[in-house]
Amino acid sequence: MARIDLDLAHSYKPNPREDGDYALLPLKMSFADGGAYALLGPSGCGKTTMLNIMSGLLVPSHGSVRFDGRDVTRASPQERNIAQVFQFPVIYDTMTVAENLAFPLKNRKVPAGQIRQRVGQIAEMLEMSHQLDMRAAGLSADQKQKISLGRGLVRPDVSAVLFDEPLTVIDPHLKWQLRRKLKQIHHELKLTLIYVTHDQVEALTFADEVVVMTRGRAVQVGTADALFERPAHTFVGHFIGSPVMTFLPAAQRDGTLQVAGQALGPAGRALPDGALKLGIRPEYLGLAPAGTPGTLPAQVAQVQDIGTYLLVTCRAGEQTLKARLSPDASAPSVGDTVGLQVLGAHTCFYANEELIA
Repeated sequence: MARIDLDLAHSYKPNPREDGDYALLPLKMSFADGGAYALLGPSGCGKTTMLNIMSGLLVPSHGSVRFDGRDVTRASPQERNIAQVFQFPVIYDTMTVAENLAFPLKNRKVPAGQIRQRVGQIAEMLEMSHQLDMRAAGLSADQKQKISLGRGLVRPDVSAVLFDEPLTVIDPHLKWQLRRKLKQIHHELKLTLIYVTHDQVEALTFADEVVVMTRGRAVQVGTADALFERPAHTFVGHFIGSPVMTFLPAAQRDGTLQVAGQALGPAGRALPDGALKLGIRPEYLGLAPAGTPGTLPAQVAQVQDIGTYLLVTCRAGEQTLKARLSPDASAPSVGDTVGLQVLGAHTCFYANEELIA
């Protein structure tokens, strides 16, 4: 396995002059040996560009890539000893499952006994032991993608395994099983795994650390808990969570915090004077009787029973807020006026879209 260090930027244009000319804005990032990471963001944010730079399919226009301190910026994927699993299955239909899994090892002249042992180990992990003698041509799309995953994992000496949205072709009810399998395989084999996805559930359930990207920037690297509790950028608050974090216009003046045009008194923490944004998750938005000091007055617009929780939608002036309550909570009625407790230990404040520490 390898530690991967990136210090680079990339533009597909010959003479980039502004941020919009870059597919990847300047970044410094490290992926630890044996870690499981996800690159998460919407289409066009630069995550596949970053993956292809790490694999050697793309040379960065600026900067360097290092594996265990060795500069591999211009080295080929073969020289980097990288395995990459793509969005659509890349297998040989005329070969059996066992022959497909063995192919990367045979190319490297691994002894036949070691090949049989490794193929058997990976097939068992993927629950394909009973299909080893079947032709790949007769398998379903999700089974073929499992073979692709296995081919990426079969080489024990690989520096890293890179996944580019590998579960796109998989039926939704099978995705959870394969994510669980990948997590299990990571713990057993201690491989360095880097996984590209636009699906927050995939990223948060697979990776130890998630890199959240937008418009060529890596805006936060952290655990699922850190991304949920303390989004470092308002984009992370919008992108992570369901329902997403609510943001309200705020301002600090003379020690008094104003939120959505209402004076709520002291913020309870040090904040700079001037315009801010208040961010709060629906899970932490409390409801209180109308007129409760320190609360934001709002009118209940909708109450939805989701089963495992109640989702209460409120409007405070022009702002819409959602509160996620336990299913046994006393729910307000549509049209009621309530007080929203927007200040608390989990409330975040932002200046210029960045989290205030």
